[in-house]
Amino acid sequence: MADHDSPRPGPARNDLDAQALFYHRHPKPGKLGVQATKPLGNQRDLALAYSPGVAAPCLEIERDPSLAADYTGRANLVAVVSNGTAVLGLGNIGPLASKPVMEGKAVLFKKFADIDVFDIEVDAVEIDRLVDVVAALEPTFGGINLEDIKAPECFEVEEKLRARMGIPVFHDDQHGTAIIVAAAVRNALLLSDKRIEDVRIVTSGAGAAALACLNLLVSLGAKPENITCTDIDGVVYEGRPGRMDRWLAVYARKTEARSLAEVIDGADIFLGLSAGGVLKPELLEKMAPRPLILALANPTPEIMPELARAVRSDAMICTGRSDFPNQVNNVLCFPYIFRGALDCGATAINEAMKVAAVDAIAALAREEVSEVAAKAYGSETPIFGPEYLIPSPFDPRLILKIAPAVARAAEATGVAARPVTDWDAYLDRLNRFVFRSGLVMKPIFAIGRDSGKRVIFADGEDERVLRAAQVMLEERIGVPILVGRPSVLESRLERFGLRIRPGTDFEVVNPEDDPRYRDYVDHYFAKVGRLGVNPDTARALVRTNTTVIAAVSVSRGDADVMICGLGGRFSRHIRDIRQVIGKAPGVRNLSALSLLISSERTLFFADTYVQESPSAECLAEIAKLASVEIHRFGIKPRAALLSSSNFGTSDMEDAGKLRRALALVQESGIDMEIDGEMHGDAALSEELRRRVMPETSLKGDANLLLFPTLDAANITMNVVKVTTDALHVGPILLGTARPAHILTPSVTSRGVVNMAAIAVAEAVQKEEGRSPTP
Repeated sequence: MADHDSPRPGPARNDLDAQALFYHRHPKPGKLGVQATKPLGNQRDLALAYSPGVAAPCLEIERDPSLAADYTGRANLVAVVSNGTAVLGLGNIGPLASKPVMEGKAVLFKKFADIDVFDIEVDAVEIDRLVDVVAALEPTFGGINLEDIKAPECFEVEEKLRARMGIPVFHDDQHGTAIIVAAAVRNALLLSDKRIEDVRIVTSGAGAAALACLNLLVSLGAKPENITCTDIDGVVYEGRPGRMDRWLAVYARKTEARSLAEVIDGADIFLGLSAGGVLKPELLEKMAPRPLILALANPTPEIMPELARAVRSDAMICTGRSDFPNQVNNVLCFPYIFRGALDCGATAINEAMKVAAVDAIAALAREEVSEVAAKAYGSETPIFGPEYLIPSPFDPRLILKIAPAVARAAEATGVAARPVTDWDAYLDRLNRFVFRSGLVMKPIFAIGRDSGKRVIFADGEDERVLRAAQVMLEERIGVPILVGRPSVLESRLERFGLRIRPGTDFEVVNPEDDPRYRDYVDHYFAKVGRLGVNPDTARALVRTNTTVIAAVSVSRGDADVMICGLGGRFSRHIRDIRQVIGKAPGVRNLSALSLLISSERTLFFADTYVQESPSAECLAEIAKLASVEIHRFGIKPRAALLSSSNFGTSDMEDAGKLRRALALVQESGIDMEIDGEMHGDAALSEELRRRVMPETSLKGDANLLLFPTLDAANITMNVVKVTTDALHVGPILLGTARPAHILTPSVTSRGVVNMAAIAVAEAVQKEEGRSPTP
């Protein structure tokens, strides 16, 4: 009814507008909400969250204001503030109309750096009134991000707020753009073999962003006398009538030139923050060799990249658009600058912190592109050079590089109120944000580090495996062996910009020409000759089936563990592993354990991939094998046998099977917490469980869920994975004679690394005779 009674939106100009309006309106208007971080489910919670419990932290903060960082969300809360006077390319549309933009900025803060944001739109165009409003908000926030305030007022607003407030104040339109531009300049000068103190810089546009860019470049070594500004009124020269504030006057030059055409000759850098089409091709021809063109006007740059290249093939070109290389996008820096500033309790974001961010961004562009960033670029993976001066906004390593650099610079310059004291722990925390598996996988990586275990990858030519191999070498968690054709490996390493090389950093098993081919055939046939495989088929499979090649390698001792499964059906891979590597002594059947890591909890599921309807004996064995594997993660397993029956409420066959499995585990003397059969909600809530079974032997919430059938296990795991946005690690194959795992086709390169580390940890502990036991 509300939809009919409320004013209807105006007509959309195009399909994108229509989609954007729908996106912002449904299923709930806006892009932000508030989510509680503490439970409020009973009277006790209410007493702790509000009266009378809330008095205790209030009094502590009154005694010591710095404790607000411990007892409230202030240390992770930023205000995005605007008066709507210079919104994107929309101009002075006012504070209310600017709200979608500010909500969008808040979403970027949360997505890229896990920073909470309140967007605040202020109806104040007068400088002092706006400053008074924002300054009065200091008790609420850990930082202020000024947004879309027109020049030159924005300079004075920021200046006054920085003088009055003891928290970081950062005008992103100025400094965010400046930091990305400076990083691009750093790398462009490196490629063109020029020095920043020697280059000539010409701007088109002299607003807030342009002046901030110039100020930062000067702090990096550019000479003011080598800088010429132009704007809508022409060259900024000494004595020019009209607009000339104290910030712009710094760059006013003694010159008779009055137009861009008169000052562009011999320029090394063109910085455009003005309007589309300003830089004509004939002007570009006048620039110095290997010029850097920063054509940042949106949506139409000062010169289109294809037109610029047609005139100057030696030019390096950046734009503000996502459909061209080298996009200057503020999201590359502002979330991570605030992340570092908040984490050390910075009282300001100073020049040293901005320079630290510049250096971190520029250095990251010179590293190999991450898998996530490569996907954002499509089929062609960029490599550092004229087409890749700055990283992708989607590179997950940005937070790992920029935030620590900013926090270190804050400490070095004396503005860190809470300096980072344990850098390893801090980097671990950032890693856990980027790679959710980081904390859970840490004990596994610790076991395998520097072990020298050889990991053979059946799918060695796959991009994810190539990236994983490099990470393994960097993190020292194993020695990769890749099954693949050398020429293909070389070309793909080149295409993906990876620095590892076959024969130097890793061993190659060439399926088309390996000197051990005959020995591998003989070994394989000895395993499968009585399983329906004749000699001709064996010879063909050892040439064409990379899972067979990897399994034979492990079985012969040429490798310690194997990883396969990126192509083909799971059933085919497990058949080859069963036939060649086989089961460990005493194991009835192979099984699979899956791990889901969500923001709420870590859960293991078994058997998710192998046994369709395990017997009671097999379920007891799965419980034991899973318990050993979970101990390897440094986690104490608490197992629940799940059923539609709740402690004997049903006599169905599966319920009886689970009861027998529980009895077998208990009779075996295995030291593990396990109970069942029980409902799923009872497994995850001790309170619910004790209502129906006060004498339950399982304490706390279960973290290992055992199912009567593969269908039940696999369906439940996938539903939980999607509904909780959980990260899947696995499947972890249990019961093999030697470590072997089968990946799912959707796995990422980080997932490949995780599975290799799990296999290496198992190999290390088996060799040392110290496999964890329940």
